Amino acid sequence: MMRNYLLCLFYLFSVTVFSQNKLEVFFDFNKDVPNELSQIKINQWVLEHKNAEIIRVLGYCDSVDDSEYNKELAMRRINTMITFFKDNAVKISDKVELKAFGKDFDYSKNQSENRKVVVFYTEVEVIIPKDVTVESDFQLTQLSTLVAEEKSTLASKFDKAKKGDLIRINNISFYFNSEKVMQQSEPILEELYQIMVANPKLRIEIHGHICCNPNPNDTKLSYRRALVILKYLTKKGIPVNRMNFKGYGSNDPIYRLPERNEKERAANRRVEILIVAKQ
Repeated sequence: MMRNYLLCLFYLFSVTVFSQNKLEVFFDFNKDVPNELSQIKINQWVLEHKNAEIIRVLGYCDSVDDSEYNKELAMRRINTMITFFKDNAVKISDKVELKAFGKDFDYSKNQSENRKVVVFYTEVEVIIPKDVTVESDFQLTQLSTLVAEEKSTLASKFDKAKKGDLIRINNISFYFNSEKVMQQSEPILEELYQIMVANPKLRIEIHGHICCNPNPNDTKLSYRRALVILKYLTKKGIPVNRMNFKGYGSNDPIYRLPERNEKERAANRRVEILIVAKQ
């Protein structure tokens, strides 16, 4: 009864506001991939801005090289960010504006400040009066919680599996456009290691999959991500002859591309373990 009352208060007294904001992403000299600090920043941004919609993306370069080359580099930086947003299920407006600048803008005297992409986005904000209490059901589920749930069930999945089975592992998240595992996901890899230790006859093949990318030949990232899991296990002492790895890109989706919603994208963006041998 009290719960229903609180829900009514939430909908009656909350105010929905559409705000326009911007995100600045910085790049190293002559690179079209965000620098390390910006990679951390944009991954955190994705977690904190579930209701964002990208409406405008502007690309810039420093004053080195000619305007034509700089404009081409600025556009590559824009495309890198668009790919990132698609891979992370960030909504992009159908009328999104993409504009690259060569040398036709006001430069900062600090060259590193010119190597950037500026992303403009709108966001739905629900403003709740301070005297209205909202239960935790309204809070966004954090990655660490999902990882804990996945870890708690992983050993059971392997216990029940037989040779030839595929075990899907969700919530192994990586930093932007890289094979570096985010810190919040490391407990899952540790649990996989413990499973390999507890089952010395177990041999596996690690499969990497991505979502959203319609190019069937673009398998490099999924290949590198599967490899980094294998390297994690070998570094901790698991013999390499007990493992193999493959990267499938988006060639083996659970849901047909383009995915219709985040649930389908999340399902396609996964790691799977093929049981090669088990005793």
